[in-house]
Amino acid sequence: MPQHVIQRGNNRQVCFQDLADHATYAMYLSRYQRKFEVDIHAWVFMTNHTHLLVTPGTDDALSAFMKSVGQSYAQYYNGKYERSGTLWEGRFKSCMVDSDQYFLQCQRYIELNPVKASMVEYAGDYQWSSYNCHAYGMRSKLHTPHPCYLNYQPDPDKRFISYRSFIASLAPEGMDDEIHYAAISGKPLGSEEFQERVLAKYWGS
Repeated sequence: MPQHVIQRGNNRQVCFQDLADHATYAMYLSRYQRKFEVDIHAWVFMTNHTHLLVTPGTDDALSAFMKSVGQSYAQYYNGKYERSGTLWEGRFKSCMVDSDQYFLQCQRYIELNPVKASMVEYAGDYQWSSYNCHAYGMRSKLHTPHPCYLNYQPDPDKRFISYRSFIASLAPEGMDDEIHYAAISGKPLGSEEFQERVLAKYWGS
């Protein structure tokens, strides 16, 4: 089941200072996604936090994956900048995502982060996100396109155009707040029926 994952710097401190930092984090994601069988569908690396949209292969894969990525990157970062102590703000935040209705909305939310933060005017101008993979077909070792995206439009060229139009359109009212709250609280992101089904399966009815 897809999950939206947020990992923040401790006290919102900067976690990426230059191109090499971003590239190193991406390298660890690529290394450990293969080891723990985690498909990465969408991502963005901001200055002090990251967003991922992933599908773990097993129930415990996500925790092992994020722990390995977080620890490896923190060791690199502390060594490079001659610092010590915690880099990340405790455990990552995550929530399960209803692929039928909410997957592409969540993917858009992630890829528009740099625009909303006024870092760029256009999502395609930000190097460290999955937007160009979905909007233009750019290849990345990190990227495993989700069926929701592939089925959005069967023909690749038409899909790129449709996806760019989708990203440029306004999200339904309240959607961004709903996505943010779900990830922070751990509450499943989806319809009431989906939430009830997930809660019954993983936490008992």
